[in-house]
Amino acid sequence: MAITPSYRTFVLEQLGRVIPGIRSRSMFGGVGIYADDVFFALIASDMLYFKVSDRNRADYEARGMNPFRPFGEHGEVMSYFQVPEDVLEDLEELRAWADKAIAVAGAKRRKRTS
Repeated sequence: MAITPSYRTFVLEQLGRVIPGIRSRSMFGGVGIYADDVFFALIASDMLYFKVSDRNRADYEARGMNPFRPFGEHGEVMSYFQVPEDVLEDLEELRAWADKAIAVAGAKRRKRTS
């Protein structure tokens, strides 16, 4: 799950342009990304993944994007999907996709603390 410093910088700069309070934290060979205190994205193997649920999964599936599988192709599927590269480069699209991922992650978090 190696991440090149230039990819990490690019992703964080792009997200910082559209979402306030972006911060990152190295974790398990990857990078966790937070909007304020909401964990909504991660970087692994120079790919960006956003949090998904039934509310936004279809957006990723329609684009042929894959779920995050930390233990390989036949391992467990996590509730994060790869963000299309063109979305990462288009700030308006990136804002829309990131907002949905933050909403999904925030809803999950509120459920756990209730």
